[in-house]
Amino acid sequence: MAVLKPFKAYRPAPELASKVAALPYDVMNSDEARQMVAGNPYSFLHVDKAEIDLDPSVDIHDVQVYEKARDNLYGMINDKIFINDQQDSLYIYKQIMNGRTQVGLVGTTSIDDYLNNIIKKHEFTRADKELDRINHVDYTNANTGPIFLTYRKREDISQLINSWMENKDPIYDFVSDDGITHTVWHIDDRGIVDELVAKFSGVDYLYIADGHHRAASAVKVGLKRREQFPDYDGTEEFNYFLAVLFPDEDLYIMDYNRVVRDLNEYSTAEFIELLKQSFEVKEFEGEGQFKPAEKHTFGMYLDDKWYILKAKDGTFDEASPVDRLDVSILQKNVLTPLLGIQDPRVDDRIDFVGGIRGLAELEDRVDEGGMRVAFSMYPTSISDLMAIADAGEVMPPKSTWFEPKLRSGLFIHTLE
Repeated sequence: MAVLKPFKAYRPAPELASKVAALPYDVMNSDEARQMVAGNPYSFLHVDKAEIDLDPSVDIHDVQVYEKARDNLYGMINDKIFINDQQDSLYIYKQIMNGRTQVGLVGTTSIDDYLNNIIKKHEFTRADKELDRINHVDYTNANTGPIFLTYRKREDISQLINSWMENKDPIYDFVSDDGITHTVWHIDDRGIVDELVAKFSGVDYLYIADGHHRAASAVKVGLKRREQFPDYDGTEEFNYFLAVLFPDEDLYIMDYNRVVRDLNEYSTAEFIELLKQSFEVKEFEGEGQFKPAEKHTFGMYLDDKWYILKAKDGTFDEASPVDRLDVSILQKNVLTPLLGIQDPRVDDRIDFVGGIRGLAELEDRVDEGGMRVAFSMYPTSISDLMAIADAGEVMPPKSTWFEPKLRSGLFIHTLE
């Protein structure tokens, strides 16, 4: 059963919340981050991507970056940019994007639940990315970016959360530059907090929707602290990590598209003929770009044309939760055998474009960005994600793109 624990959050002073809140560190590069924070000393990117405050010649994994993150965080605390709640609390975080609403409960979850697979995963992690966040958590002594978790919706939990939102005033309510509304409530009633904690103890499993590297890193720092403090009793904050828990029905997964640098020495005609072994292939005769409207259908942009690819029966195993994913079908039948991309996590001939950027971005990457071919995808569903996690399997890399992104800086969980 899942453990949910309230905590004493560090959070922005209300008048500064909109200036502090920042996109996750891993959705932009350092140069983009420098542009984003121009004129805004309050942005949490000064903590999550602290290299922006150092000379660009400094490697982003240099110890100076983690020291700067620590100094920036505690400097902001000392300057009263952040305030510290004095009692253990939970928080409600509501986001509205293009008329769609998702409502999550903010608290901390157990590293033991992660280790015992009560918190289920669906992706492999990379050691280099883990090490970066391990260092960040270790130096700042804090979880600065929440893990995006989901669970199978329960009406009793939703009713409690909805009742609080209807009867209490929010502590934050603002619209970010990308048009997303962010509203936060502070649940400071001990009785309601205890009731929510008790209800989550009846939730069988939590699932990582987004943030596998942050979660793995937080757990490893917690284990490191246990070695440092062998007399720990399990109540210490380092036994828990920051999370936002959303009911599955709220979540929206967008397409996660692919662009590839070359055709692996095939001509266009040769490549299309090879595709016909596994796909029905026809030119798209509509206007604009082709956006797949059903599973097992793909768009392909090549030589100024859009094509429709439909996977043939027998080219995938519908009974396998992993094999039937469209990202798996493309990998198994195109990227590996035809284009020679064995491991898309490390091959620099492939890149990934989140659906939030639109399909025109795929055309730009091919026409002007040095890529040769692009593939538009049908989104992976949340039920696919849960089925794969339940089966103990993992998805291919870059299978899901969740929107809206959780903002960092609205809640900070310190490990002491």
